[in-house]
Amino acid sequence: MMLKNLKLKNLNEAQEYRLACLRKKNKFVLTNGCFDILHIGHIYFLQKAAKKGYCLWVALNSSISVRQLKGDNRPFYSDQERAYMLAALDSVTGITIFNNQHIAKEILTLKPDIYVKASDYNLNKLHLSERNALKSINADICFLPFLQNFSTTYIMKCISLGKRIL
Repeated sequence: MMLKNLKLKNLNEAQEYRLACLRKKNKFVLTNGCFDILHIGHIYFLQKAAKKGYCLWVALNSSISVRQLKGDNRPFYSDQERAYMLAALDSVTGITIFNNQHIAKEILTLKPDIYVKASDYNLNKLHLSERNALKSINADICFLPFLQNFSTTYIMKCISLGKRIL
């Protein structure tokens, strides 16, 4: 089923939005991820990330790149379904799906003022191509608090064991 999603944009449309922010001197915030099973940890993170600037753009891993990163049994939801769930959040301004494991191309195209990841990452855990892209555009890099026990992997483990999340 094709879900109507006004926040889902291709990279060129995202770049147009970014340029409009630049003209208005509005801070453009970028993050990325699989967002396979949308959960409280994601929502908490996205709300905090959105407060860093005027808008929050999410680069969403395609199903192909999720499988490369997480294995053949993932993602649980299609690109369109995951983008639709993200679009329902007020904190998310726009979404662009990307096919690679890393987003250096998207970083160089969108040139975010601020790039955010959860604090389960650090500068050394970012892929070198992403670090280099962020450095070349002089983006601020921000690691936001990560809620323990609210990851897709942890939730899947609890479900498989028949346990409550907390």
